[in-house]
Amino acid sequence: MPLQLSIIIVNYNVKYFLEQCLCSVVKASQNIAAEIIVIDNNSSDGSREYFNNRFEGVTFLWETENTGFSRANNKALKYACGELVLFLNPDTIVAEDVFEKCLQCLHQDISIGALGVKMIDGSGIFLKESKRGFPGPLTSLYKISGFATLFPRSRVFARYYLGNKDENTTQEVDVLAGAFMMVRKSVLELTGSFDENFFMYGEDVDLSYRIQQAGYKNLYLADACILHFKGESTKIGSMNYLKLFYGAMSLFVRKHFSGGTARLYTILIRLAIWSKASLSAIGHALKKVVRKDDDAANLPALVVANPMAYQFVQQLAEQGPGHQQHFGRVST
Repeated sequence: MPLQLSIIIVNYNVKYFLEQCLCSVVKASQNIAAEIIVIDNNSSDGSREYFNNRFEGVTFLWETENTGFSRANNKALKYACGELVLFLNPDTIVAEDVFEKCLQCLHQDISIGALGVKMIDGSGIFLKESKRGFPGPLTSLYKISGFATLFPRSRVFARYYLGNKDENTTQEVDVLAGAFMMVRKSVLELTGSFDENFFMYGEDVDLSYRIQQAGYKNLYLADACILHFKGESTKIGSMNYLKLFYGAMSLFVRKHFSGGTARLYTILIRLAIWSKASLSAIGHALKKVVRKDDDAANLPALVVANPMAYQFVQQLAEQGPGHQQHFGRVST
């Protein structure tokens, strides 16, 4: 039986996330011909020692330096033998039937070049980046300026996350998330894989665009679902995030557009970032002069502990400012 699916996971200092991810991937791939390739970007958390003698069916590639997300995926791709390739983040948990649903969908429609699924976070909240539109000048402006947040269902202002399109409906979209992106190997051979010039953000946008340009569809499959525990190293809305997003989108525009479109994009996005920075500065200033009451300290609390630990927690709370008055205990 030919190999149906190659699953590529890039790991960097998230060994416990990777472990639970692999447990779910192994379970989900039991009924299909699949291989699992993990490439580690020189983690310093003891990942190599931790996975020694674990997951015997998984191929581990150990890098001696952090080569970045795109480059690591591309290196692992050279070892992939499946008809389909799944780029998967390590901070995910896949449903048991997700691979079978994806394979069935791709086999039924050869015009689909790449496929993504519904992603939810650890609280069960839908992640908007599961389906996206291309980041044109106005689309990116509305996202960074906050209009997309103010009008989350608008066909115009929420174009970046396709807010007007139902998250529970399978549909063709522009951009799929690199956290779960299943692509035909033959399409990757035609378009090339991730562009290694993208440092953070944008590499999935760029690949999605090239897949469409090659005449294939990017499909959002609504009835297949994964958990994605998103990293918090770059907070959405922070200035660092805005700079990285701007850099990635600028690179995308320079690569695929030219002339007036690229110049307009640059002007609009810089204007949006300056506006965002000004509003952020005003907000921080107001926080210093406006006192915000914290009612949380007066809410009841439930402590799960043995009697000794419970008494210790009570003592700590009583010593703190605005200490908690209402406690309850549940035995471990």
